[in-house]
Amino acid sequence: MTIHRESKGTILVTTLFLILLNGATAYFFPENDTLRKIVIVLSMILAVIVLQFFRVPKRTTVQNPKYIIAPADGKVVVIEEVIETEYFKDARRQVSIFMSPINVHINFNPISGIIAYFKYHPGKFLVAWHPKSSTDNERTTIVTKHANGTEVLFRQVAGAMARRICWYVEVGTAVEQGKEFGFIKFGSRIDIYLPLNAKIFVKLDDKPVGGETVIAELV
Repeated sequence: MTIHRESKGTILVTTLFLILLNGATAYFFPENDTLRKIVIVLSMILAVIVLQFFRVPKRTTVQNPKYIIAPADGKVVVIEEVIETEYFKDARRQVSIFMSPINVHINFNPISGIIAYFKYHPGKFLVAWHPKSSTDNERTTIVTKHANGTEVLFRQVAGAMARRICWYVEVGTAVEQGKEFGFIKFGSRIDIYLPLNAKIFVKLDDKPVGGETVIAELV
């Protein structure tokens, strides 16, 4: 299993914590074999949880200029028409994918093109499914312009547990559909803003696979 490069700090802190926890248990409770075994088992479970969170899956993207590929693993929690106020300033179809702590948190480019706009917004850490998380939480706004002129906006939105948003793009960068563009640690979400005439293929509570599932088609 390949581990993501964003894992280094978290794995180091987790390892030190588990060493101290097991050392303290052995020092203060040297005669309590049952307690020490319980702590060891719990430590192994925590280590596995952290490692699986940072796993790098193998994904195969069937590229198509008309398709919008899921930018993340998770569950579809929003499909609605909204007014996008930062960039387009008009009506768009919003599709939001919530990522729980057990999901892969790598973010994938939904389309190929050139990054036309990028902005980082510091903010709050409301739970990722909160209605105001898209506008009040720490987030990034990224717009990719396809060769045919179509622009798609997507946001990385931090959640109550997500305290670090990572991105690997900047304005003018050429990106490829299905390739990694960022990472969000722990619970979070991604919002995608599409033209109103886009054909949506997912439904609420669907669980798309980042980099593979086609969530919409541009008309």
